[in-house]
Amino acid sequence: MLSDTHIRAGSSRRLPDRVYEALQRADLILHAGDVVAADLLDELGGFAPVRAVLGNNDVDLAGALPIEQQFDVDGVRLAMVHDSGARAGRAARMQRRFPNADVVVFGHSHEPVDEEGLDGQRLFNPGSPTQRRRQAHHTIGLIRVDRGRLRNHAIVVVD
Repeated sequence: MLSDTHIRAGSSRRLPDRVYEALQRADLILHAGDVVAADLLDELGGFAPVRAVLGNNDVDLAGALPIEQQFDVDGVRLAMVHDSGARAGRAARMQRRFPNADVVVFGHSHEPVDEEGLDGQRLFNPGSPTQRRRQAHHTIGLIRVDRGRLRNHAIVVVD
């Protein structure tokens, strides 16, 4: 799972090698916005099916990506949105917005989050593999679902 890659078409910036290693094992790739260029979505699609949402920097992808998505993966209900809003009140806000989601994936802040929200809802921000901002490391997220259960969830350092 990725977010906030900010890789522009024709840029020399690329995903870190550890991200490509993880992509080779993926069954599904989630991108929580700020893709910036469709080229990256095409590249990711070479590894596994991709689901992505529109980020505030995805000007060229407006109309091509939804603002939010809700879908089922092997019996686990996932929701995705780029900006979950301020940290204060996030759990209640995401519960109201996605009351049936087991996992809410978001981005925008570049700050990794893997925490339990309200009523057992998992709140998950993979951080950014390319722009760590105030974070110590570049990160991605991994989740594993199986037979209707979230089996594993982790923030993974990729630098």
